[in-house]
Amino acid sequence: MVDFPLIFERSKPGRLGCNPPRCDVPETDLDSLLGSHRRQEAAELPEVGELEVVRHFTNLSHRNYGIDTGFYPLGSCTMKYNPRINEAVAANPAFALTHPLQPVETAQGCLEVIHDLQTWMAETTGFDTATMQPPAGASGELLCLLLIKAYHESQGQGHRSIVLVPDSAHGTNPASAARAGYTVQPVKTDGRGGTDIDDLKAHLNDNVAAMMLTNPSTLGLFEDKILEICDLIHGAGAQVFCDGANMNAIVGVTRPGDAGFDCMHLNLHKTFSTPHGGGGPGCGCIGVKAHLEPFLPVPIVAKGGDAYVLNYDRPHSVGRVHTFYGNFLMNVRAWAYVRAYGRQGLPEIAKHAVLNANYLRKRIEHEFPMPHPDRICMHEAVLTGAPLKKETGIRALDISKRLIDYGFHPPTNYFPLIVPECLMIEPTETETKETIDAFCDAMLAIADEARANPQLLKDAPTTQPVGRLDEAYAAKTLDVCWQPSKVAEPVLP
Repeated sequence: MVDFPLIFERSKPGRLGCNPPRCDVPETDLDSLLGSHRRQEAAELPEVGELEVVRHFTNLSHRNYGIDTGFYPLGSCTMKYNPRINEAVAANPAFALTHPLQPVETAQGCLEVIHDLQTWMAETTGFDTATMQPPAGASGELLCLLLIKAYHESQGQGHRSIVLVPDSAHGTNPASAARAGYTVQPVKTDGRGGTDIDDLKAHLNDNVAAMMLTNPSTLGLFEDKILEICDLIHGAGAQVFCDGANMNAIVGVTRPGDAGFDCMHLNLHKTFSTPHGGGGPGCGCIGVKAHLEPFLPVPIVAKGGDAYVLNYDRPHSVGRVHTFYGNFLMNVRAWAYVRAYGRQGLPEIAKHAVLNANYLRKRIEHEFPMPHPDRICMHEAVLTGAPLKKETGIRALDISKRLIDYGFHPPTNYFPLIVPECLMIEPTETETKETIDAFCDAMLAIADEARANPQLLKDAPTTQPVGRLDEAYAAKTLDVCWQPSKVAEPVLP
């Protein structure tokens, strides 16, 4: 594979890629405007022609792996295809060019979209109301905990300081609880992959504020004792939060609010097909029961007569969690997605997600078994490579690196932490049987390679511009400040 020069290595003095547009604002004295902050010397920028720039970034794009180019089986992260109609609707200038500070009466269509979506989300999840304001899933988690804290304080129960979190939980759960000022205590998982009821009972006391549960869990299993769990927690005077990260396994089939949860957050990218990856933009919609509604953040999008309004008159609100009203164009995308499926079509999302995950699991479980083999998995198959490691010394990481050579993005590794050599694989409902079969064929071939030539897996990947990195070192020694003097010769594989 031939590498290509970096953009700075293509630079030649005097080359110009574009003619800057004429200034469309009045000229001003930069010294008086910027003072000591004004740059004293010219920026060291590459001098290249337009064609070189286009070729450079086009070549870089060919090195990227994304859902538009291949199967993306990341468990928990749910990287599924986003229909192009969503993008077309969000690109409508009537939505895309709306300014968050323009008068409400000139943005009625935008407010209608938000109001529609929060109404649909509440109905779909079984809660009394919802808000689209949180800009990400973790922000929604944090907001739910702040609502719970405000509720307890309003009931004279402000001393409650403990949040219970399963030992299989997403890392954002304990992080959100700690950020909200709570002490986190883990609850064990039982032999069937569910909440250990005896351990839960041992943790319940008058200081517990809430329990955070993901259902289906990060083990890819439905919490079949959820009614008993919610009754136990409510009996102790605490609240139950649902992490809705895995709602795509149950959307349109069952509703968390009906199971006894008091509030939940939703990641629109996980279930309702808004873009995911690169840190956002996201949306962390939350649904709440009526007793938590007074504490929702301002403003609330409400309907007053024939118009939509932003209601700030909420004396018990915990305040804002975002500068404006969430990431609006994510709402537009999700709105288009829900409208496309409709009430009758939403259950098909869950049914096909569960079908695909179980088909994948059954094809490869003789090599990569489930840690809880007597259960039906939900949207994702959480498997273990521990038997293969015991036999060959090959780790889950080696398997994933070898998958790259087969043209597949690796699944999630080593999470949940309670599963040794964990391979968390989520095909989502958008993948075809042919794609899943090709992935399973690769996994089974890799298992054979592990026995015949384990070094092949330890050397992988060998087909990419960059081989196996020391990921721990790279994460701890980030260098994101480029300097021209640091440019090195490109390394050819």
